[in-house]
Amino acid sequence: MNKIKIAQVGTGHPHASGAAAAFLADPAFELIGFAEPSPDYRHPENPCFLDSSTLYSGMKQYSVEELLAMEELDAVAIECEEENATKYALLFAEKGIHIYMDKPGSHGYTSFERLINTCKKSGSILKMGYMYRYNPLVMKARELAASGALGEIYAVEAQMSLLYPEAMCRWIGKHRGGMMYYLGCHDIDLVLQFMGTLPEEIIPLNTSTGQYGLDSENYGFAVLKYPKGVSFVKTTCAEHNGFPRRQLVVCGTRGTVEIKPIEIFLHGITLKSEAVITIDGKTEHIESAPFDRYSGTIRAFADHITGKSENPFTYDYELGLFKTLMACCSAE
Repeated sequence: MNKIKIAQVGTGHPHASGAAAAFLADPAFELIGFAEPSPDYRHPENPCFLDSSTLYSGMKQYSVEELLAMEELDAVAIECEEENATKYALLFAEKGIHIYMDKPGSHGYTSFERLINTCKKSGSILKMGYMYRYNPLVMKARELAASGALGEIYAVEAQMSLLYPEAMCRWIGKHRGGMMYYLGCHDIDLVLQFMGTLPEEIIPLNTSTGQYGLDSENYGFAVLKYPKGVSFVKTTCAEHNGFPRRQLVVCGTRGTVEIKPIEIFLHGITLKSEAVITIDGKTEHIESAPFDRYSGTIRAFADHITGKSENPFTYDYELGLFKTLMACCSAE
């Protein structure tokens, strides 16, 4: 079977090189090259930009217009700066080209809604790069929840924090919601996955700790109220030892799953996760086999394109998630 021809648009997103490496490693794809529409863009967290990353040095570079003119192009990976991601994704969606786009996808609900509607009309698959969706222990927890082993899910707690340098904290200030927009989106995705529906009320409590003398909203917190329980998400870039404390807790009437740390770096981009699962009074400690953040999503994307599976994260789910994110950021 022919490989799926894919190109990358943008290299400035901090997940850009990880996604590119995963596409290069997956036998279903042929990464033909990349376009860099914003050559002066420098993400303060991303040291592996074009001038320092060997990943892109041997890869063919195109313009966006050249990629749009390619009849043989099957898919694109949108890895540019967040404020322009939807703009470029729309151009390819209008041509029916399948789209992998890194989170959260847009700065505004209207543009993201337009992208969703365009994908529905053209048949473009939209695969969002939320990095915990294919974490093996998150998938294990989803299986337990779906089987009824945890009982009725009444609350989800998700935390994703770390300590950033000043340049990154200053950059966070350009986004409404700050850290809630940038990393809290992953936590919100987890809440919606396990609760299975949108909350009836959202209470955003984002603020600034004054880190580095800045007023960036570097402390994100939001309460998501459901009929039978309250969930919350927390994210901050001011927390010492915050990365090892990243966690997901799923609470049901029969059991609880706590994944902590949700990611442990082994070497390079290879990770593992650990969890404590308690069901009907019996507790089990487990850990995952080694994995990386991107390969599961990329593999699933290939299966959606070739018709082996349908995307479980539907257009409507992605739109509801983005609407919830905007509310958690006190935006729109």
